[in-house]
Amino acid sequence: MFTESINVKGNLEVILLDETGNQKDYRKINNLVVAVGKDTIASRMVGNTTAIMSHMAVGSSNTSPATSQTALGTELGRVVLDSTTRAANTVTYVATFPAGTGTGSLTEAGILNASSSGNMLCRTSFGVVTKTASDTVIITWNVTVA
Repeated sequence: MFTESINVKGNLEVILLDETGNQKDYRKINNLVVAVGKDTIASRMVGNTTAIMSHMAVGSSNTSPATSQTALGTELGRVVLDSTTRAANTVTYVATFPAGTGTGSLTEAGILNASSSGNMLCRTSFGVVTKTASDTVIITWNVTVA
């Protein structure tokens, strides 16, 4: 008898830049692929009725990630993805939160498939990244199916 399992995992890099492009903070964090995200992956295997991931959001909730979550706890900003690429079994999403977008004490991030609401693929939480109104945050998020 053969047994096989599929694991979906991810990690992301958060880079905080000041108004002149100097790096102020850097984080590398593992994430949780939530239940809705796994359902979305499965639904895309048999059709295209579920929209692909298109947005990333940041927020300020300290709630620990859980598989049952469908949204960020306290969303502060959402942007369209800059790029989505696939290499072998890894998909990489990149998003830029420019000056004035997603400002505040960032402690969470997520990947979603709509400009509001939508299905969430992944959610992570992290120590506070303080983004002022003139700062930029760039997040590069890798999701691997292994």
